[in-house]
Amino acid sequence: MDSTRQKKIGRLLQKEMGEIFQREVRDVVKGTMVSVTVARVASDMGVAKIFLSIFPTEHKDEVFKNIKQHSSQLRFLLGKRVGKQLRVIPELQFFIDDSLDYAERIDDLLKD
Repeated sequence: MDSTRQKKIGRLLQKEMGEIFQREVRDVVKGTMVSVTVARVASDMGVAKIFLSIFPTEHKDEVFKNIKQHSSQLRFLLGKRVGKQLRVIPELQFFIDDSLDYAERIDDLLKD
C-alpha cells in the first residue's frame, strides 16, 4: 500500500516525465508519442517505476530500448525540474504499459 507521500511524488514524477518526453528528448523517442501512464515510487524513495505507453506501436521495442539506454540523461533532466522539491532523485526503471493493447484485444475477441 502506497503512502500519501509516495502517491504525491508519483504524480509529480508522472507529470514531469510526461513533459520531458513531449518537449525535451525528441531525438530519443524518434517521432513517436510517449506518454507516462503510471509512476510508482518505492517506500525508500530511491527507485521509481515508470510505465510508458508508446504510440504508434510499430517501433515500440526500438524506442523502448533507446529510452532505457538514455535513462541517465532522463534522470538528469528530471533532477533539474524537481531538484528543489525532492532531496534524492530516484533511480528510474522503465516498463511498457500494455494495458491499452490488452483492452483492445479483449474488445476484438468480444466482437467475434
